[in-house]
Amino acid sequence: MSVDGAAAQLDHMVRTQLESRDIRDRRVLAAMRAVDRARFVPADRRADAYADHPVPIGAGQTISQPYMVGLMTERLELTGAERVLEIGTGSGYQTAILARLAAEVYTMEIHGSLVEEARAALGALGDMNIHFRTGNGRRGWPEAAPFDRILCAAAASDVPEVWVEQLADPGILITPVGGAWGQILARLERRGGRVERSEFCPCRFVPLVGED
Repeated sequence: MSVDGAAAQLDHMVRTQLESRDIRDRRVLAAMRAVDRARFVPADRRADAYADHPVPIGAGQTISQPYMVGLMTERLELTGAERVLEIGTGSGYQTAILARLAAEVYTMEIHGSLVEEARAALGALGDMNIHFRTGNGRRGWPEAAPFDRILCAAAASDVPEVWVEQLADPGILITPVGGAWGQILARLERRGGRVERSEFCPCRFVPLVGED
């Protein structure tokens, strides 16, 4: 597909899947238009690159639905100064969005093959503010903590306490919680020593690998 063709597809994706569903943060919308989702899907699934659903990427994982990427990113309330921990690098698509909106991104993935593929895709885009780790995201990244923001794109039965411990004050954490047939996005905000939790959108994500 030509550059102009990809840009047109991205613009259509953003207008019909994000703006029409009340995603309003201009920086988030600009980032979603700037990062070509087709770069992060397998070659045999390119026809689904701009579709309104997740796409399998191997190792039992998926690249998230564009709307979910936009919604979760918007709810992080990024200003550009934050250090973000991402649990579940996956394809690297969400990582690329975060890299355009935050100061530094620390991204973890348990599947080494996905880490290498994401590193190559993100390197081709010239993203230099990303730190990679292969490992169990349930443990977080303690030596780099605290993080201003934490985002996970896989569902645990509940929010791992270690993530809350690694969240800065002030800080925001967003993750899906629940079982295979019933999940919701949870948002935890730490401010002034207190942690407040809210839930805001039913969803369906792959399970968090390595859950006890």
